[in-house]
Amino acid sequence: MNPLTTSAFDLPERLFPKADPTLIAGDERHFAAIAECLEESIAELTDRLDAERRAPGGTGRQAMDRDMEIHRLTARLRALRRFGLDLCLGRMVGADDPEPVYVGRLGLKDSTGRRLLLDWRSPAAEPFFGATHADPMGLASRRRYRWTRGRISDYWDEVFTADGFAGHAALDDQSAFIASLGSNRSPRMRDVLGTIQADQDAVIRAGSRGALVVDGGPGTGKTVVALHRSAYLLYSDPRLGHRRGGVLFVGPSRPYLSYVADVLPSLGEEGVQTCTLRDLVAEGAVAEAEADPEVARLKSSADLVHAIEKAVAFYEEPAAKGMTVATPWSDIRLTAHDWAAAFEAAEPGTPHNEARDQVLEELLTILVDKHVEEDADDVPPDLLRKSLLGNRELITAFDRAWPLLEAADLVGDLWSVPAYLRMCAPWLGRDDVRKLQREDPRAWTVSDLPLLDAARQRLGDPEASRRRRRHEAALAAQRERTAQVVDNLIQAAADSGADGDDGEGLVTMLRGEDAKVSLVDDSELPTVEPDLLAGPFAHVVVDEAQELTDAEWQMLLLRCPSRSFTIVGDRAQARHGFTESWQERLERVGFDRITLASLNVNYRTPEEIMAEAEPVIRAALPDANVPVSIRSGGVPVVHGSVSERDAILDSWLSEHADGIACVIGAGVIEEGAFRSSSRVRSLTPELSKGLEFDLVVLVDPEKFGEGIEGAVDRYVAMTRATRQLVVLTSS
Repeated sequence: MNPLTTSAFDLPERLFPKADPTLIAGDERHFAAIAECLEESIAELTDRLDAERRAPGGTGRQAMDRDMEIHRLTARLRALRRFGLDLCLGRMVGADDPEPVYVGRLGLKDSTGRRLLLDWRSPAAEPFFGATHADPMGLASRRRYRWTRGRISDYWDEVFTADGFAGHAALDDQSAFIASLGSNRSPRMRDVLGTIQADQDAVIRAGSRGALVVDGGPGTGKTVVALHRSAYLLYSDPRLGHRRGGVLFVGPSRPYLSYVADVLPSLGEEGVQTCTLRDLVAEGAVAEAEADPEVARLKSSADLVHAIEKAVAFYEEPAAKGMTVATPWSDIRLTAHDWAAAFEAAEPGTPHNEARDQVLEELLTILVDKHVEEDADDVPPDLLRKSLLGNRELITAFDRAWPLLEAADLVGDLWSVPAYLRMCAPWLGRDDVRKLQREDPRAWTVSDLPLLDAARQRLGDPEASRRRRRHEAALAAQRERTAQVVDNLIQAAADSGADGDDGEGLVTMLRGEDAKVSLVDDSELPTVEPDLLAGPFAHVVVDEAQELTDAEWQMLLLRCPSRSFTIVGDRAQARHGFTESWQERLERVGFDRITLASLNVNYRTPEEIMAEAEPVIRAALPDANVPVSIRSGGVPVVHGSVSERDAILDSWLSEHADGIACVIGAGVIEEGAFRSSSRVRSLTPELSKGLEFDLVVLVDPEKFGEGIEGAVDRYVAMTRATRQLVVLTSS
């Protein structure tokens, strides 16, 4: 768009009064400056990025710094190219300063240093989101823009002082904002940064120390808060930067993560790791739901997760008897005391499989020292160690005392060897032990995942030792080749007559450590892809946290030793009940510093729908935190027969060119059955959590189940609708 000839505004005819030049001329001038600055910034960043990529890679810290700078420049360039003028969210005017301050997704200054956009995460931008008529926070007025395809299709002004009316439309700001909440949904969460409200912004900007619980009912913007808080904390808190662990965002399901996938990139944050609990463990991809509720209850306890420590310790027992180790030079006595001393060499906190090398190294050191003390033969230590590593009797004994272990084998043994389970979890009764046994110990369920995760964290990678040996062997082979090359070069220099200082300098250079390092080819060394979800992370954000069991909380606590969490949820949406307070639940699983924030305004669900949804949840949970809806959709809830489903959907699709509908039933119904487009989805109540749709069609909600679980599923499903709810029954 040419900013000098094309208006940034594209207001529909019904908003003609808002197009008055006295209202928007200042914005037009500012947008022209932004457009010019964007063009210059993109060109400059492109040149700098090209220069960095052409520059020598370097080694060590130099190479790391170069990579980080390339990553930073690339992310900034991608953000500037992703948006145009719609980087700007709006503007605010202070009561004591008539000069508007424009707030954007990113900060932006022109070549003279003039600030064109203030980053939304900066402290100075807080009034743009937090000002209310009760607390204007020093503002006279605020303007928010709605962007459509790169141009402003609407805007609304809020005026906080009598003087603030000058130069503003002041066209019933609240009703304009509320009307915007009912706009059509799409397969991805829409951009809502410009409409974040004061109660949400206060939570987004809260500190990161300890655990912040954000409790709120449907439609209060919990997910919006969770996502924007992730971006805000990375910007504002240097303790959480990527080099210090970064942020992990945990969502309830894959459909949910797909729905919110665009939000963090749109905020300029592409480094946040996102996942579900299943993604933290390889077996999560195939794990089934636990069929027996009692078994699921037993496995939900954190105590069983902690029993993994005892299960591993069983395999870290030094030999109780001594042995004689034969070598070509002498027989060396290895006593039970020597075994115990070697086992103490394992450094605390080192995973079992990785500590194995430490123990073996100490065992070899003890044997070599004993040989030196007891035998006069001058045997090179490296040669003796090589001989000991080839001693089958010694290595077999060591393998029995400290074997390499797989997490799946360890957990599988708990479900197939009753005596082993009783030893590791002595508080379990015989009936409990019997219930936990199963015919196929590797028929993984979702309830097994916390134990598999704890076992894998405690054991470490069983291949680590083998990779280390392959790495060392590859380095030794390269050093041997390097030494031969150096010898050849020196000989060639000598043959060519190089002598004196130059000859000595060449020899010194080639014999030096720097030359040895630079001649090693890293491409030949064995590598392994890092587990990006293994942690540790500096901060963890959990959405729909009310569903996590005590055992599942351990998976996340293992990944964030600082206990810096944002915990987002609604006790009334817990499918298996949530009778405790957040404080009680979280203290029990291991948190110590807990702060509670509450969201009570329902921005999403119309009054008509909440009027029918509230009695559903209150019948099961009288103290449920049911939020107050701030808008009416003007469309009543429709009740009908399941046989009308397709006709209702066809009619809605023909009447609405945009928007998304969802059929929610006890089982997922194939979308092809609707004879419609991808605009109609089918989900279970559990998978619909965190999502929102223009139209929700509930199919036989009474079949969702009984008790709390059934009531919660019905409540969740009903409150996914932003415009219309249809309830269909078979009878």
